Amino acid sequence: MITAFPNSIVTLKKAHVDASRFSYSIEQLKELTQDILNQARAAGATACEAEVNQGFGQNVTVRLNQVETIEYNRDKGLGVTCYFGQKRGHASTSDMSPQAVRDTVAKALTIAKYTAEDPFAGLPEPDVLAREIPDLDLHHPWDLPVEQAIELAQACEAAALAVDPRINNSEGGSVSTQESLFVYGNSLGFLAGYPTSRHGISCAVIAESEAGMQRDYWYTTARAASALQSAEAVGRITGERTLRRLDARKLKTTQAPVIFEAPIAAGLLGSFVSAVSGGSLYRKTSFLLDSLGQQLFSPFIQIVERPHVKQGLGSAPFDNEGVVTRDRAVIKDGVLGGYFLSSYSARKLGMQSTGNAGGNHNLIIETSGLDFAALLKKMDTGLVVTELLGQGVNPITGDYSRGAAGFWVEHGEIQYPVEEITIAGNLKDMFKHIIAVGNAVVVHGSRQTA
Repeated sequence: MITAFPNSIVTLKKAHVDASRFSYSIEQLKELTQDILNQARAAGATACEAEVNQGFGQNVTVRLNQVETIEYNRDKGLGVTCYFGQKRGHASTSDMSPQAVRDTVAKALTIAKYTAEDPFAGLPEPDVLAREIPDLDLHHPWDLPVEQAIELAQACEAAALAVDPRINNSEGGSVSTQESLFVYGNSLGFLAGYPTSRHGISCAVIAESEAGMQRDYWYTTARAASALQSAEAVGRITGERTLRRLDARKLKTTQAPVIFEAPIAAGLLGSFVSAVSGGSLYRKTSFLLDSLGQQLFSPFIQIVERPHVKQGLGSAPFDNEGVVTRDRAVIKDGVLGGYFLSSYSARKLGMQSTGNAGGNHNLIIETSGLDFAALLKKMDTGLVVTELLGQGVNPITGDYSRGAAGFWVEHGEIQYPVEEITIAGNLKDMFKHIIAVGNAVVVHGSRQTA
């Protein structure tokens, strides 16, 4: 059933809040979102949806102990999608004044009126919408004065430079804070939103020896500042990672097993997600077409999606269409148990939405219990990849060819750093021949591995 609302125009006034917090309350954003839906329905739209958002943040970068940049952002915007049957129109604006809102709704309606019908377009089915919105603890303000942010960035960089005299240059240390608040609603009666935060500390430095210069970096990111690694720890790790790359060698062409460092391994998960996502599947631009129920990974591989992890970087109670998110096994015993589908892509494929409009939520590959040293012993001889260069992944064939750097391993021990090498293969084969997953989990985004 589609719920109709009376026509009204809401004037959005600035909330009386501290300047460091949001300009508008969640109640005000809900009121504006509802008003947008009312206007669209009053103008004849058979269905409509809208999102209103705002955010602010600060980023400070220092280089060689001197402040290089101080950036502030305070953004807001709204988008509205209108339907005439299965004809769809979308428009957006960063102006929240009443006239701009009316104009944006009118533009979306006009676009919908003159757009060709798409039999798969439309809002989600009402029974898949989220009915309860759990608090996932995603908003942790960090009231960080710029002076303190500068001190943290300087401490981070100083810790990196102090690791060794051969670290003689820097690309800088940075400290960032970001907070956002959004509300999404549609004409099926769904109206909800929540605030989020994301903070980070990062550093990149350069070391030099007779063989040349090397660069590396490290960063930490989390919803809450208390969950971040310390600035000194980030700097120390950055320095150690950079130093170990000095005097790198090249390798002759060879076939060898490979260990992908945790942040790099998360990129492999990204290629998998893209290949089994609705857009790639219905366009037939995926090397994993018709793979549901097939053995894609080694039998011990388990990949789960956990959208309700407290403070998770990929956590969300509902997706970009208001569809409820749920825990699920994406890969069980190496077998694909589900795609990543929005309502539109699900209809194109004759399936149901998986609550993934906008992407995956906390995709986690379960560990096989081995630490890094044990992984090296298990591999015996091979390559540890710590950096990948270029975009050499063919999404249609799965062919994989990327520049890389890392370390050569013999007898289960790292022997020396390597650079200017290319690793090549096919993702289907790479997935099926995974023999272990480490236990050193690094959380840098919505995909976690070790």
